Amino acid sequence: MSDEPILRIRGLAKSFGDNRVLRGMDLDVKQGDCIAILGASGSGKSTFLRCLNFMEIPTGGEVTHAGKTIGTARPGKPRLYPESELTRVRQKVGMVFQQFNLFPHMTVLGNVTEGLRIVQRMDRAAADTRARAELDRVGLAEKADEYPSRLSGGQKQRVAIARALALAPDLMLFDEPTSALDPELVGEVLTVIRGLAEEGRTMLLVTHEVGFAYHVANRVIFMADGLIQEEGPPELVLKSPQNPRTQAFLARHKQFEF
Repeated sequence: MSDEPILRIRGLAKSFGDNRVLRGMDLDVKQGDCIAILGASGSGKSTFLRCLNFMEIPTGGEVTHAGKTIGTARPGKPRLYPESELTRVRQKVGMVFQQFNLFPHMTVLGNVTEGLRIVQRMDRAAADTRARAELDRVGLAEKADEYPSRLSGGQKQRVAIARALALAPDLMLFDEPTSALDPELVGEVLTVIRGLAEEGRTMLLVTHEVGFAYHVANRVIFMADGLIQEEGPPELVLKSPQNPRTQAFLARHKQFEF
């Protein structure tokens, strides 16, 4: 891994009216990091990820990606974020959501090639080749011509992962990717994510799968009240947490083995 962070976050804040969801987040993400983000509902985890690929515009702080601070500073005012700049960032910071967000009228192949053809202006043959390679990576090469309605929830989520990977991002964000799945389908999605981690992909993963976080992540952060309360290797944060908030959260997850 390089010592230079691929993503540097300083003072990241987000408010919705009077509701301060993020209160000043600081985090460095290095190449090859797999960071699991834990916390109770309402702690700001999903908003944090959405601010990192600018689906939500931060109300304060800075995000520096690949050495370039995103947006333009304005004295006495929030940073200005031109849409053209955010479009480029979103191609390099892939996002996988709780819900799969697939186009029902498109085949699996069409869903994966859409971004390649529209955003990257790739020709159909090249887009198809890359899309099929990513579908093969997630174990769905044989489903390329199916429509989403004929897929299980786990298969839909794997298509969504292939779609994000096809744009060749240098950072992947996963927002509770298994929370909408039936329990028997969770494992197939986590297996794909584990494979990406083993490849050295840089990832931030919001999850309630504490055992998975222990075995796969190289760092764990625990969030509460819009702040990082504890951060460190899984062995320390999950087995010997120092923060009372972390201790209370993990005490409610004793059913997980790690």
